[in-house]
Amino acid sequence: MIDFACKQFNLRDIIKCSLGLTKADLAVFEYLLAHHARHRTEELAKELDVDASTVQRAVKKLHQKGLVKRLQTNLQGGGYLFEYQANDKKVLRAIILKTVQDWTARVEQELNTW
Repeated sequence: MIDFACKQFNLRDIIKCSLGLTKADLAVFEYLLAHHARHRTEELAKELDVDASTVQRAVKKLHQKGLVKRLQTNLQGGGYLFEYQANDKKVLRAIILKTVQDWTARVEQELNTW
């Protein structure tokens, strides 16, 4: 837990808040972190007991933020499937830390102009 002013934050809260994730986004992200293999959206939806469109929105956002990798598997008869996997923890730490540092810099700037 991290104390800040009159509130305590755990790392999960910091990740969710700093990266602008919804509960569904965070659930998908945490599942991918815990299960290192590649996963398709249908599989994630079944495992998390949510609608496939919810997972699709979540993986799109997570991919755009650099938190997950999107890997393409070409099908033998044509077409392809996307599979998702959490990015390396070193990369994730850097993304989260940069977001928190940017926030801290904005707070400092506001305090300096106050």
